[in-house]
Amino acid sequence: MHYTLAMPFELRKVESSDLGAIVELNESVVPAVNSVPLEKMQWFAQHASYFKVAVDADGVGAFLIGLRAGVPYESPNYQWFCASYPDFAYVDRVAVASRARRQGLASRLYDDFELAHRGEVSVMTCEVNLEPPNPGSMRYHEKRGFRQIGSQAAEGGSKIVALLEKAL
Repeated sequence: MHYTLAMPFELRKVESSDLGAIVELNESVVPAVNSVPLEKMQWFAQHASYFKVAVDADGVGAFLIGLRAGVPYESPNYQWFCASYPDFAYVDRVAVASRARRQGLASRLYDDFELAHRGEVSVMTCEVNLEPPNPGSMRYHEKRGFRQIGSQAAEGGSKIVALLEKAL
């Protein structure tokens, strides 16, 4: 794949020193993703099968957190996939800082996540908000080969998510 990057971002595994910046970045893109405190980011750093950042001289520009089946994670969306598949690679969240957008970072992270799990699982999963709507994310995922296989209410009905899968 070809990526056009104005700045030299490097993909690497998350380090504990990144977590404060990751929490700030995560909060900057709510409601596209749920709010997560530092303690939960620390949990992800210990339990995620994939947690990488795209960094440059200015710090964290993007991150992606992914999980495999069987992790003690209370997310109803993750639990839906656990009940539906024996194993999978689940994208829990991806976020790109405003200063780093339109540089292919989300695609680089998704490609790297997919490569890390290809041959280990047959399906990649995620969800996208339908309410509040996130049409840009839905278009992005459809272009990447994801298809909607269900939907469910979340956060007491204040959100509705599309449950997506992509065969690997």
